[in-house]
Amino acid sequence: MAKIAQNQLYALPLDIEPMEAKLVDRLPREEGWQFEPKWDGFRCVAFKSGSAVDLRAKSGKPLGRYFPEMLSLLSDLPVNQFVVDGELVIESEGRLSFETLQMRLHPAESRIRKLAATHPAKLVLFDVLADSQGRSQLNQPLEGRRTILEAMIGPFQSQKEFVLSPYTKDGELAEVWLSKSGSDGFDGVVCKRLDGPYAAGERAMIKVKRFRTADCVVGGFRYESRSDKVGSLLLGLYNEEGNLDHVGFTSSISDNERVALTKQLEALRQPPGFTGKKPGGPSRWSTERSGEWEPLKSKLVVEVRFDHVTGRRFRHGTTLLRWRPDKKPRQCGYEQIDQAIMADPTY
Repeated sequence: MAKIAQNQLYALPLDIEPMEAKLVDRLPREEGWQFEPKWDGFRCVAFKSGSAVDLRAKSGKPLGRYFPEMLSLLSDLPVNQFVVDGELVIESEGRLSFETLQMRLHPAESRIRKLAATHPAKLVLFDVLADSQGRSQLNQPLEGRRTILEAMIGPFQSQKEFVLSPYTKDGELAEVWLSKSGSDGFDGVVCKRLDGPYAAGERAMIKVKRFRTADCVVGGFRYESRSDKVGSLLLGLYNEEGNLDHVGFTSSISDNERVALTKQLEALRQPPGFTGKKPGGPSRWSTERSGEWEPLKSKLVVEVRFDHVTGRRFRHGTTLLRWRPDKKPRQCGYEQIDQAIMADPTY
């Protein structure tokens, strides 16, 4: 009953899923698009009703306890109610730091509050789902939603606490943004149809990155040869039937994190690991130990960089970029690499 009452408090249900983007190779050339920086942070849907505020990650998990300064800020904002979409980011040494952001996901409240004081978060807003009157804007075109967002939130922007994301309709400027991504606090460009509604839970936007990346489930791991420490993570994507397929591996794990990571992984051991295509056994090139693998519960998500895709698998080993505790494993599907598959002449 408490969950129902909490959902009724806000203009839209707390479990509404944010609109997502499909990865493509290049920016659209035709007119009718709006381009925005793709921020390197935690996606966040913020709900407000009076003084009550709730923050939800892309996975649907509550974020409020990890960002108490943002709860206070939005509670005090002189707008009675809204549901807005944005990105939580943290600046460190003059640039955005995903690693500093990840440190917030800590079990100790004292640690969280200390980090909130030393490295406060900022909310970058780019869309509105419900306005200050509690009216849904999901079916309104993007141009109209942006006008509402600017009128509702724009007067109260604070560069240190929350801002409206910049945007452009100029494809040449978007190309400049893309060329600078990775150095200016964002990791690509998001493209949205100006006449498009807010399609909750759908990949109705497109995104372009300088490097190909994918979020994958860690379905298992292998130990290093002649070692009791993790050597590589086995990566999976969910197929159209809802089964987790093995699609590759990453071994770019720093020595400093191997001991702690091994303990974390061993605590999650549970078959089958992969419910679709499974890792192969040892080959004549591998040792007996390196061919074995340990299945894991589908709990962990990582973002990896890859080059080529062949046969719906990463052709080579991938580079581990970061852990994604803000993302549900079930959100890791083949649609992330479809464009790479289509573009690869060997597929």
